[in-house]
Amino acid sequence: MASLRIGLIADTHSLLRPEALAALRGCDHILHAGDIGKPEILDTLRDLAPLTAVRGNNDRDDWAEAVSEVEVLHLDEVQIYLVHDQADIPADLAARGIKVVVTGHSHKPLIAERNGLLHINPGSAGPRRFKLPVSVGMLVIEGCQVRAELMELQV
Repeated sequence: MASLRIGLIADTHSLLRPEALAALRGCDHILHAGDIGKPEILDTLRDLAPLTAVRGNNDRDDWAEAVSEVEVLHLDEVQIYLVHDQADIPADLAARGIKVVVTGHSHKPLIAERNGLLHINPGSAGPRRFKLPVSVGMLVIEGCQVRAELMELQV
């Protein structure tokens, strides 16, 4: 069975670093978890792979109205819930068959198992905030199995 490589990026805030593009090159799909900054970021990511993005709290310009606040994807045998802010995650996701939750907002990279769900925040790939790393993430899906990793970018 072939595996799917799903690139995860968030909080670019109008800065799409070449290191982030290099880390996402070769992915089968890319998920952007919000605070995109400008529509050109989405265009550039779409050149790499099919893209699903959600709007973040800072995506307020007219172009962002076309970007959903929540997306639910079915990739291979895995359902993924994509939303910017962890505070906006409904309590019943596992009952709805969701296996993975991808968020942004905090700029803090995270992989955690909670209530039967794999939570991943790829951290911020845009401007550095405080002393947090600049990072992206990767989901590898094989049938109904999924594993996640975080990649700190050397910038």
